[in-house]
Amino acid sequence: LVRLGWSAGDQEYFTQDELVAAFDLGGIGRSPSRFDYAKLENMNGHYMRATSDAEMVAQVIKTLPYLQKKDSQAPSFLNLTRKLEGEGQATLLRAMPGLKERAKNLVELVDNAEFLFADRPLQIDPKALEALKTGGSEVLATMIPFLAALDVWDAMTTEAAVRHFAEEKGLKLGLAAQPLRAALTGRLTSPGIFDVLDVLGQHESLARLNDAASLG
Repeated sequence: LVRLGWSAGDQEYFTQDELVAAFDLGGIGRSPSRFDYAKLENMNGHYMRATSDAEMVAQVIKTLPYLQKKDSQAPSFLNLTRKLEGEGQATLLRAMPGLKERAKNLVELVDNAEFLFADRPLQIDPKALEALKTGGSEVLATMIPFLAALDVWDAMTTEAAVRHFAEEKGLKLGLAAQPLRAALTGRLTSPGIFDVLDVLGQHESLARLNDAASLG
């Protein structure tokens, strides 16, 4: 609100103390101000990324009963409340760094996090399903043994395994990553796919991959 019609050079983001020190009436322009919702979202995303992961988890839990999907009139995240108890909070905390990078508000963040708590078989959106049915499932079927053989499961080891698979099969990494993303999240966009593998864990990841491998 302070920024409406007022500026201080090129600085975009201020702490409250910085605003108190910098604000003066001489910085207010003569032209009518306009409330820019796109700018508000961009600023909100900036402050979300600057907020600690633990605090963001607390904010999600606090506001979840009031959040609605953009394409729905009815609250659609209430089913996550039960799943965010106990271990669910730990899962969301581990995923939060990647989720914050892709969201400008809490609705987007929670929408992007739904795949973490989805029941199998995963609901797959049309574009991701098309990618699986046009060769992606076959790629997964040959990739699964590379991942199943891992004794240590984290972002680094899964990335190394997928790269090894891609090199052995003569594939670009993206052609291996796309069906992985579709199978694990039900979408073609997500946080970093190796972070997704890490957060979901080996058992759940392999179960989702095997489900998707049968769709071809």
